[in-house]
Amino acid sequence: MNEADITTTVNGEKVERSVAVRTSLVDFLRYDLCLTGTHVGCEHGACGACTVQVEGAAVRACLMLAVQINGKQVATVESLGKPDALSPLQRAFSKHHALQCGFCTPGFLMTIDAWLGQLPAGYLPNDEEIRDMLSGNVCRCTGYQNIVEAVRELTRARANGAAA
Repeated sequence: MNEADITTTVNGEKVERSVAVRTSLVDFLRYDLCLTGTHVGCEHGACGACTVQVEGAAVRACLMLAVQINGKQVATVESLGKPDALSPLQRAFSKHHALQCGFCTPGFLMTIDAWLGQLPAGYLPNDEEIRDMLSGNVCRCTGYQNIVEAVRELTRARANGAAA
């Protein structure tokens, strides 16, 4: 089997590994690095459960190969917060009951976090913009309204200068 050496930074930690060139990023994160917050859903890029950030952009980890992250910065849901120190986004999800079974939640969180990082300071998106941003992630439990409410509250707090 062909292998390649990669050096990357995952959640702020330098990682050096030899990986099979056909290893998907989602498998590398879950099985080589034991970062199981990144979920395997459809394996076709349609559901968004495997969304992580590469160089700050939300990407589907099932559609990337591990060798493609060589020399790049990767963030998984584990980078957002800890159980005893949730990020503002995670707190907003909890407050608004924006998750039920939780399977899709890591993908939503990483998608939203990347999107928030691209918003101009003080910008307040409307619900249509929020729903459009969420449209690439599938949830079979929530009906999305609570997710929209969590994002709306968080963007309002950010626009008003609250730490996010």
